[in-house]
Amino acid sequence: MSVTYLIRFDVHPDQRKSFLDLLTGVLDAMHREPMFHEAILHRDPESEDRFMLYETWESHEDVLNVQLHRPYRRAWHEALPKILQGEREISVWQKIRVDRRHH
Repeated sequence: MSVTYLIRFDVHPDQRKSFLDLLTGVLDAMHREPMFHEAILHRDPESEDRFMLYETWESHEDVLNVQLHRPYRRAWHEALPKILQGEREISVWQKIRVDRRHH
């Protein structure tokens, strides 16, 4: 069963570009992973330094045991203490319904 992570980031204002550059590299690599479904990055309209990442994968176990250890994530994880104002807020969700407007 797929799993979705909601991850909130509060970024130091002078680290916003580094945050986005590093995250872009991770997202570009993630979308080539076979267990990856989607990722959507949001910015808080009231704060240029607050972001939320919506990330869906096929398996929570795969994320914990494989994906978090991928080499392309190393620089990202090492940089987070300097880039973020505090710990990331991570919550885990399971999808029960999807509604989309068809174009």
